[in-house]
Amino acid sequence: MLEKFVKKTTFTSHQDFIDNYDIIVPEQFNFAYDVADAWAETDPQKKALCWTNDKGFHRDLTFGELKTLSDSTASFFQSLGIGKGDMVMLILKRNIEFWQAILALHKIGAVAIPATHLLTDKDIVYRNNAADIKAIVATDDQNLIGHVNLAMSKSPSVKYRIFVGETAPEGWISFHQGVENAAPFIKPDKVNSNEDIMLLYFTSGTTGQPKMVVHDFTYPLGHITTAKYWHNLHENSIHLTVADTGWAKAVWGKLYGQWIVGACVFVYDFEGRFIPDDMLRMISTYKVTSFCAPPTIFRFLIREDLSKYDLSSLEYCTTAGEALNPSVFESFYEQTGIKMMEAFGQTETAPTIITFPWVEPKPGSMGVPNPLYKMDLLTWDGRSAEDGEQGEIVFYTNEKRPLSLFMGYYRDEELTGQVYADHVYHTGDMAWRDEDGYYWFVGRTDDVIKSSGYRVGPFEVESAVMTHPAVVECAITGVPDEIRGQVIKATIVLAEEYKSKAGDALVAEIQEHVKNVTAPYKYPRVIEFVNELPKTISGKIRRVEIREKSK
Repeated sequence: MLEKFVKKTTFTSHQDFIDNYDIIVPEQFNFAYDVADAWAETDPQKKALCWTNDKGFHRDLTFGELKTLSDSTASFFQSLGIGKGDMVMLILKRNIEFWQAILALHKIGAVAIPATHLLTDKDIVYRNNAADIKAIVATDDQNLIGHVNLAMSKSPSVKYRIFVGETAPEGWISFHQGVENAAPFIKPDKVNSNEDIMLLYFTSGTTGQPKMVVHDFTYPLGHITTAKYWHNLHENSIHLTVADTGWAKAVWGKLYGQWIVGACVFVYDFEGRFIPDDMLRMISTYKVTSFCAPPTIFRFLIREDLSKYDLSSLEYCTTAGEALNPSVFESFYEQTGIKMMEAFGQTETAPTIITFPWVEPKPGSMGVPNPLYKMDLLTWDGRSAEDGEQGEIVFYTNEKRPLSLFMGYYRDEELTGQVYADHVYHTGDMAWRDEDGYYWFVGRTDDVIKSSGYRVGPFEVESAVMTHPAVVECAITGVPDEIRGQVIKATIVLAEEYKSKAGDALVAEIQEHVKNVTAPYKYPRVIEFVNELPKTISGKIRRVEIREKSK
């Protein structure tokens, strides 16, 4: 399958990759037909999905079974009048129905809008009206169903509420009955062009209302890089990415690239908080070969006695989403012999900076540029940054628009123009490059702290603070100061055993620790201990809220 889309699949060095990596983009590409159904035709018994949950249920789906299910689901959607260009919001957690539903929407040219089950009625009203959502497919969750119902009186575009569960509530249509009773699926004459909208994500922005990021039908092809050259997958891989289907990370690691490569997607559907022991048992029991999770997950895993688990199947581990602390990298490596490989990207892109399999990882570095993206670091005065100098990550598209770069912010030309104009996309993320060509994340442009002539990124200080055993979570912000302009503040959640020690002595101890870990001028002059950090519904720290409270 991979050979249909990539001219050369194996590379000996990063220069070889830069020179020879090229993705073939078919006309009217449609992932559901050209990948999922293509596997069903050539190898119908090939396992596509291995699903289990925290209640002990387990189900495997082959590509042949997925074709049958997605065809019936597409026919069911058609019977409701859902078709090309219609907006359908999928709020399905990690339910197995997510995969058949999103494939079905692709098959009829509708727009899939994955969303989190943590939305309130206010959030749902905003999304319904901002995107003119026609149908909502939601899982059996009492709070979620209640919020959707409350949103209906202010959501005139929503025609259908489709329920995934045993008994549909009043006003809802049963998903399973609809699929079961569906007529044979008839493929539309023209499903899509490559330029049509396939996917819409509401970003969980840390300021203002969520933005609507839209991607076209070629978007999945950019994730060949994700699966093959970051996750390092092959046809016998069983890959687990820790992500709810409401977030873009799910299609990065639980769908597109993985199935193009021919890997099996492993899904562990659990409710409530993450339990390290459960996750490790899943990896052991189901012989997971590839694992991707944010550094926070790995921080919890290394606190376990990993020798108790059979992790012999595990071949490769990847991480993204926040800075990886070197001590976490080293501890995991010592216990498993596996080096974690980092990457960087946004909802607006595929991974753009990656630690590729042929690149020796530097813990805390994002890696090196994805050659599909023409990248630069721009300084505050518009120059290309030199080694060691901070700059904003930008991408040039004048020669070629890279695969998986977003089409823009839906219905907001002004906002799109603020970040993407004159063939330059400004990510709003700051980084610096070392002498070996590795890139290191600094922070969002509006999060960078300007203190006594220095520009300090929150991530590098947070990484240093997090190495103190008392610290569970940390957010670094700038506090106004008459002399220095700003001083660095650390807002810290303490480990349970340290909460009774919160006071001046612990503040001084953490400050001294940071001075020894990183450059002394980066130490936090102000430290506040809190019970929890303000976050978005996707778990991103809202530094803007902390800054507002510090004024």
